[in-house]
Amino acid sequence: MGYADKELICTNCGSSFTFTADEQALFATRGYTNEPKRCPVCRAARKAENDGDRGYNRPRRRMYPAVCAQCGKETEVPFEPRQGRAVYCSSCYDKVRSTSRY
Repeated sequence: MGYADKELICTNCGSSFTFTADEQALFATRGYTNEPKRCPVCRAARKAENDGDRGYNRPRRRMYPAVCAQCGKETEVPFEPRQGRAVYCSSCYDKVRSTSRY
């Protein structure tokens, strides 16, 4: 099937951009049925905005300060440490975990 360049309007910024025949062929090989809605500049900006969360719109994980129970190094953990429970830095945790396996 022959493709021809198309002029499209970006839904973000309203500017005109060209959806080239090569891009259309690439979209077809990937099974995409819709034309792009954003110009390359707005697509790149959206991708950069989402790179931190890998495309998922979820908040960043909250990290809590802690002191490693084994080496005493200050570290951060993804849970709130509780009194009486040992907290380890990543290197000490790896050591503890490898010795506790059966």
